[in-house]
Amino acid sequence: MKVFMIGGTGLIGSVAAREIINKGYYVTSLALPPIPKGLLIPKEMKLYLKDFSKLSDADLIELFKDCYGFIFAAGIDERVEGPSPIYDMFYKYNIEPLKRLLPLAKKAGVKHSIILGSYFTHFNKEWPELDLYNTHPYIRSRVDQEEIALSFSDEEMSVSVLELPYIFGIQPGRIPVWIILAEQILKMKFYTYYPKGGTTMITINQLGGLIANLLEKPNGALAIPVGYYNLTWKEMLAEYHKALNLNRKIKTVPEWLYRFGIKKVDNQNKKKGIESGLNLIELSKIMYREAFIDKKSIEEYDIPDDDILKAIYDSVKLSYEVIKGKKEMIGMVKE
Repeated sequence: MKVFMIGGTGLIGSVAAREIINKGYYVTSLALPPIPKGLLIPKEMKLYLKDFSKLSDADLIELFKDCYGFIFAAGIDERVEGPSPIYDMFYKYNIEPLKRLLPLAKKAGVKHSIILGSYFTHFNKEWPELDLYNTHPYIRSRVDQEEIALSFSDEEMSVSVLELPYIFGIQPGRIPVWIILAEQILKMKFYTYYPKGGTTMITINQLGGLIANLLEKPNGALAIPVGYYNLTWKEMLAEYHKALNLNRKIKTVPEWLYRFGIKKVDNQNKKKGIESGLNLIELSKIMYREAFIDKKSIEEYDIPDDDILKAIYDSVKLSYEVIKGKKEMIGMVKE
């Protein structure tokens, strides 16, 4: 059977493609250039370095032809900043493509479409008192993306949205997303200051297996909260310290002080006409909670254990090498 993917050269897409191919599927993918130097792309994957938005409906239908599954492993995340209203950018890259692609997938006879979303949509449901939808443009875009994606599910095609958490693991040739936090920590002196709280996470190898196993289990319209390991920020940062060769204490910052400090950054962004996907000040209400998800939410997909601490260490160590100029790599592209 065949699977069509958008984003097959990304961290998630490339590993998912490998796991899907291991199950005996044929994978075709569209992705934007350039290909990172040293990138491990499954040799069995048929890859076209093209922008799907520039292709005609007829061209896309041809790529969907005879495909059992479709995976949307593209788009942009909360790291992206831009002119206000930033929601428009998230809509362009995360929502608008699905309004075009999913009807074409259904028309071509695809049976199961999988969309990679965000665990913020899960916490928008779990913590209604925080009004995350109206507070953070990025979260609003992910909630809207999920709703629109699931609306295309019917008896002909199932649609699953994976509400993804922190993902650790490396991809040769591409800068880890965790370089931002590594740079912030390295700029601190004497102590590492961070909020009280924590998050759920998963390794890239586990996620690749999850996508491959989920593909074979269409189940109508399904939003799946993804979590496997739950760590406090202190536990996560301890591994950061090892990778960054830092021997210092991690001190918890009171929430009021965190909000006071981040307000300066927020004001600077506003002066530059820049808006963040996450409201930086109100983000404290998330950062000071334990954003944990029980792994039972994905246990039916047979996800094996992995070494999360090693995955964190490897991600941060590679980030450190990039910061020190020891590695030349490329960053995220908008797909």
